[in-house]
Amino acid sequence: MNSSAKASPWWTPSVHADRRPFLIGRNAIQAALRGFFAREDFVEVDTAVLQVSPGNEAHLHAFATEALTTDGQKAPFYLHTSPEFACKKLLAAGEERISCFAHVYRNRERGRLHHPEFTMLEWYRAGESYESLMMDCVRILALAAETVKTGKLAYRGAESDPFAGPERIGVAEAFERHAGIDLLASVAADGSTDRDHLAAELRRVGMRVADDDGWADLFSRVLVEKIEPYLGFGRITILDEYPISEAALARPSARDPRVAERFELYACGVELANGFGELTNAAEQRRRFEIEMTEKARIYGETYPIDEDFLAALALMPEASGIALGFDRLVMLATGASRIDQVLWAPVAEYGR
Repeated sequence: MNSSAKASPWWTPSVHADRRPFLIGRNAIQAALRGFFAREDFVEVDTAVLQVSPGNEAHLHAFATEALTTDGQKAPFYLHTSPEFACKKLLAAGEERISCFAHVYRNRERGRLHHPEFTMLEWYRAGESYESLMMDCVRILALAAETVKTGKLAYRGAESDPFAGPERIGVAEAFERHAGIDLLASVAADGSTDRDHLAAELRRVGMRVADDDGWADLFSRVLVEKIEPYLGFGRITILDEYPISEAALARPSARDPRVAERFELYACGVELANGFGELTNAAEQRRRFEIEMTEKARIYGETYPIDEDFLAALALMPEASGIALGFDRLVMLATGASRIDQVLWAPVAEYGR
């Protein structure tokens, strides 16, 4: 077969017939999760896609557009990368338990696990700890598997039992266990990081270090190369307590100010969710956004505006926990799909070819 031959479009009847079982499974899982949140007294909300800021994370890439006023003046907008800012404004408005299935948009992302438009499931609990989100995740993964009548989550030959108790491990412990690196030795009590110390640790264990690597680059390299290949195999893994510099929207841990109330959920080596004990200090949030945008400017030569409305809302926002789960990825693992576009009813057209 000619390897350069173009694949048939997703709407070709034979291709759709192959994809349809995954899509029907998607609908069933979404209905089951809506029932779960309704039973937990959540209100489902719907947020605007157009936002003045798509988020302020250094490695996050958005789709930019512009609005025209009635007199033809231009105003810049972005397609949101998450409904997070809008959801937190709703918490400030007085909502206490909210959930949201949102189509979100991220540029520079396409592959087996990434798509430029995908569905994010977010939910927030006012006045509750982020550990409550961990329990939600365990129940949600089990419910997804039950709904499509499977006893496992699977991806590319790997399996994870959604009914077994999850492994919970701190990031620092994972670095020590899987990479032999003392991560927190390079993090000061105020959360500042020592790039040279971490670089020396990577060299000691035989890992590559480039001259222009920052601390965050080195952290990510260890996480991807040494840690993630061990997460979520056999049972779910909850990777907890990220360094504060890697958790721009999370509050510091009461146990150790060097780390934050942030966790990520893994199954079959795939990251499924990212949860926080939410930061509500507007001044600190602004400072972190500015740090992220300085890093973005250094690496990519661009920045995104800060949503001043969001920072103002933080003054009214109650203590809360919140989480974003990649719904399409969950469907993939529950139905056994091997690519994200197999579980999307109408994938985005291919571009750049």
